[in-house]
Amino acid sequence: MKKVISLVLLVTVIMGSLIGCGKKEEASGSKKIVLGIASNEYSQKWMTYLNERTKTYAEELGVETIFTDAKSDSAIQLANVENLIVQGVDAILIVMVDPTAPEPIINACKDAGIPLIGVNRNYKDAEVFVGSDAKSGGIMQMEYMANLLGNEGNIGLMLGTLGQDDTILRTEGNKEVIDKYEGLSIVLEEVGLWDRAKGMEIAENWLQSGVKLDAIVANNDEMAIGAIRALEGAGIKDMPVAAIDGTIDALEYVKNGLMDISLFYSPFRTAEISVDAALKKLKGEEVGQFVEVPFEPVTSENVDKYIAIWE
Repeated sequence: MKKVISLVLLVTVIMGSLIGCGKKEEASGSKKIVLGIASNEYSQKWMTYLNERTKTYAEELGVETIFTDAKSDSAIQLANVENLIVQGVDAILIVMVDPTAPEPIINACKDAGIPLIGVNRNYKDAEVFVGSDAKSGGIMQMEYMANLLGNEGNIGLMLGTLGQDDTILRTEGNKEVIDKYEGLSIVLEEVGLWDRAKGMEIAENWLQSGVKLDAIVANNDEMAIGAIRALEGAGIKDMPVAAIDGTIDALEYVKNGLMDISLFYSPFRTAEISVDAALKKLKGEEVGQFVEVPFEPVTSENVDKYIAIWE
């Protein structure tokens, strides 16, 4: 009987200790924070760097991350977000596949009481958006090209995916500059889907079209690199090319004199600021609706500084 009583007491002490530890953990707020990452895709190079830095930076802060890939499909992304909610994440960082129709995802997060942080692509009614001022990037890029051409010339313009915020606003910025200078014209314009191979194909067709072309401006680095490869294939070495994003591949082209300018838009800072914004929201701290990650022009004069950032 004494053995039974001793055993009961021992079990009681152990259970009390476990419950006490659980209460202490809950009271101290030491429960690990989990961020859900609803990526639009994994294949685009800039997005790869963004995703990698999001993961490593969160780990440095003791925060867990769960990543999902929408494969550029808005229906898959909504399902991914719903799955993250079911898994009990504390907040969600999202690169919206379709910024023109964010309501189902916004509503799902609101209903679950989970903060939704928009990253890289702005969208209507975003609670918090971390990214660039895309239009200012387009203006900066085309002003540089206008100056390079002496405000006169025929320009071929490569667009990203239609309907996406960066495509719309970077292009608006480009055209705002074009409208300022009577001698500048966009004579060719085509959608390159942010893709290097597509950019090369478009540029090859342009060069064969017989249209006089003095420069190429692309909404991102990948299309610009494709254009440069087409120019190299045609033996053209002196046509100016401008890009945006400042990826390491593009910076090598700038260093070698094949690309005239790219605008560095840091995936690393974007990742860090996005994680910080989510954690502030969870603490009840004030976060602005738009948290800007500024563009920085990269030319042959300062390219080594930006290559070092990637390294």
